Amino acid sequence: MYCKYKKKIIMGIDESGRGSLAGLVIACAITAQKFSIFNFQFSNTLKDSKKLSPKKRQEIFEILKKSPEIEWGIGRVSEKVIDKINIFKATKLAMKKAVKNLEKKLSSNYCYSNDLTREKFLLIDGNFRIDSQFPQKSIIKGDEKVFLIKLASIVAKVTRDRAMLRYHKKYPQYRFDKHKGYGTKLHFKMLKKYGPCKIHRKTFRPVKEILNFQ
Repeated sequence: MYCKYKKKIIMGIDESGRGSLAGLVIACAITAQKFSIFNFQFSNTLKDSKKLSPKKRQEIFEILKKSPEIEWGIGRVSEKVIDKINIFKATKLAMKKAVKNLEKKLSSNYCYSNDLTREKFLLIDGNFRIDSQFPQKSIIKGDEKVFLIKLASIVAKVTRDRAMLRYHKKYPQYRFDKHKGYGTKLHFKMLKKYGPCKIHRKTFRPVKEILNFQ
């Protein structure tokens, strides 16, 4: 499917944290100069981030980080904004921010210095569009089908996991280091015991129900 896009700068976009009960939602927009990344050693076996071990995600993340031909932008939306505008709108906002931040990075990356006049094209995981000036294509289960979206899912996941580890240091009783804010048995147990903290999403049903019983 990439042949028709070869004259464009393709950005793969995905998010992490949409289904979490706590913390921010993070999106990543990533691109590879002239698709040289398709010679990347994991290209034939790469899975979306949810199907990789944390160790493998970290390994791939570090390889991408060291490559001058890979560039990405991160978009973050806090739990407060999520509660205010809802998670769907927050996810799209995070993706919009990620694209804008990637644009800024491309202008300072020497690998892309001669390519900035090329049209940008967005490949988005999901079945929705985001607010952007660039043409885009939504792909259901894109994190299983499209290589750049797979990479975006890994970068977003690793970035968010690291953020949740920092939250764990601030709120150790909730064990965010274990579940990263998702609705596991351990998380529900800690929620019932301690009640929601500042980074819990108060509009999400499990959190809201606990708040109503306090």
